[in-house]
Amino acid sequence: MAYWLLKTEPEEYSYSDLELNGSTVWNGVSNALALKHLRTMTIGDLALIYHTGKERRIIGVAEVTSQPYPDPKLDDVKRVVVDLRPLQRVPQPVSLAQIKQDSSFADFDLLRLPRLSVVPVSQSHWQRLLQLSKG
Repeated sequence: MAYWLLKTEPEEYSYSDLELNGSTVWNGVSNALALKHLRTMTIGDLALIYHTGKERRIIGVAEVTSQPYPDPKLDDVKRVVVDLRPLQRVPQPVSLAQIKQDSSFADFDLLRLPRLSVVPVSQSHWQRLLQLSKG
């Protein structure tokens, strides 16, 4: 199992929308590196859902429920999607400011590559982020 952080604009699609819908097709990814990461996802991988924009914080955890497949709405086999389902909200959202203040995240791609929308998360970073979400 691998761990990920997936960014979304909450005005376009929020974690609340994912909870309400029960599942979603995670689409709209166009960056080459983000697509490369998306192609390596597998069923059972876990993803932190991160709200961008004014919020800039981790909101919840989702599970990948499909292998990557071509986006059915596009005529481009390079643009892939995965299906997600919500697992749970984090007890307390983890802000970007909190992550930046923690020296254990110095090598975290969320900070190193801030425009990347699909970010791999190491097991140690995953555990630390969940720890931060507990207050």
